[in-house]
Amino acid sequence: MMKINGDRLWDRLMEIAQIGGTPNGGVCRLTLSEEDKKGRLLFEDWCKGLGCSIRVDAMGNLFATYPGKDPYLPTLLLGSHLDSQPTGGKYDGVMGVLAGLEVIHTLHDQNYVPDRNIVVASWTNEEGARFTPAMIGSGVFSETFSLDYAYQQKDKEGITLHDALNSIGYKGTDSVKPNEFQYALELHIEQGPILEREEKQIGIVTGVQGIRWYDIHISGKECHAGPTPMDYRIDPMQSVPLLLTELYKISEVFGEDARITIGYIDASPAVKNTVPEKASISLDIRHPNEDQLTKMHEFVLSVIQTIDKESKSSIELEEIWHSESVVFDDNCVHAVQQASETLGYPHRRIISGAGHDSVYTSKVIPTSMIFIPCKDGLSHNELESAKKEDVIAGTNVLLHASLQLQHK
Repeated sequence: MMKINGDRLWDRLMEIAQIGGTPNGGVCRLTLSEEDKKGRLLFEDWCKGLGCSIRVDAMGNLFATYPGKDPYLPTLLLGSHLDSQPTGGKYDGVMGVLAGLEVIHTLHDQNYVPDRNIVVASWTNEEGARFTPAMIGSGVFSETFSLDYAYQQKDKEGITLHDALNSIGYKGTDSVKPNEFQYALELHIEQGPILEREEKQIGIVTGVQGIRWYDIHISGKECHAGPTPMDYRIDPMQSVPLLLTELYKISEVFGEDARITIGYIDASPAVKNTVPEKASISLDIRHPNEDQLTKMHEFVLSVIQTIDKESKSSIELEEIWHSESVVFDDNCVHAVQQASETLGYPHRRIISGAGHDSVYTSKVIPTSMIFIPCKDGLSHNELESAKKEDVIAGTNVLLHASLQLQHK
C-alpha cells in the first residue's frame, strides 16, 4: 500500500514555520507580507522540483500543477493556505498545503502518473487577520466576491489588498477557473477538542457551520470625566455590559450547537479621564443549521433594538460577513471515509466549527475536508500543536482519497 514520506513532510512543516516564527514557538505570517512572500517562494521551489508548473491569478492565489496522463480531464484540487494569524500556530492552513505537496511528491517517488492533473493551491487571505472578510481569495475564485470588492479592502494601516499584492509581486495574470476541477479536498487541523477527546485520528468532515460577523457601533458624547455628572453623560460604555449580558443568552436559547464570540471591545478616544464618544464591539455567531443561524441573527437584532431604545446612546448593527452553512459532497466524503477505513485509522464524522476555503470551493467544485486532532483543541494560538503521527495519518488519508477520486 502506498504511503507518504512522513519525515519529509514533517521537516518541511518545521522549515516553513521558521518564516515568521515567533519567540513563543508560533508563526506570524500575515497575508501578502514579506513573510508570506518568503513562504510562497519556498513552496514554489519545492513544487518546481517535482516538475510542477505554477500559476498565480489576480488575487494572488497560487496553483501548482502536477501533470497527469490526460491534461484535458477535469483536475483534482488539493491545498489550503499559507497565511497565519498575528500569533498563529505552525499547522493551521500550511499543513494542508504541504500535505498536498507531499501527495504529489509521493506519486513522483513511486513513478506513478495520475490519470488527471493534480493541482495544489495556496489561497490568499484565508485568515482574514489582515484584510476582511476571511477566505477572500477562494471567495473571488468562486465568484462569491468580485475582484474589485476584494481589491478595495484595507488593512489597519490603510493599505489596500490590491497594493499589498503588488508590493510582494503576487498580483498574477493567470486565469484559473472552477470548471477546470472535478473534486477538491483540504486537510486541516480540527481547531477544536472533539477528535482528541474521543481519541480519533481522522475527522471526516461532512459540512461547515454557518457564520455571521458583525460590528456593533455605539455613539455617545465625549466629555470630561471629572466635572460631568453621571446623569448628564451620554456614555456609550454603559451600553456595553447590557449588550454582553443579553447577547450571551444566545447559547442558552439556541442550545449547544450555537456559538457566540465577542472578539474585541474598543472605545474612542481611549483616554482614562474622558468619557468616550464611541464604542464598538465585534460579534461572531455560528450554527451548523442555516435556519437556526437566521433565528440567531433575528435574536441579535432584537437585543440591539431593545437596548437602543432604553439607552441614551444610539446603537447600530453592521453585518460584516455572512458565510452560509455548507454540506459537503457525498462522493468526496465517501472517499475520505473509505480511505480512513482502508488505512485503519480511528475516525468519526464531524462538522467544522471554523470557516475554511473549502466553504467557497464547495460552491463551485464538489468538495470535502479531512481533520486531524490538535492538542487541547488550541488554534489561532502560538501553542497550537499536532502530533507527527496524526499529520502523517491525515496526509495518508488525503493520498488515498485522492487516488480514489482520480478514477471517478
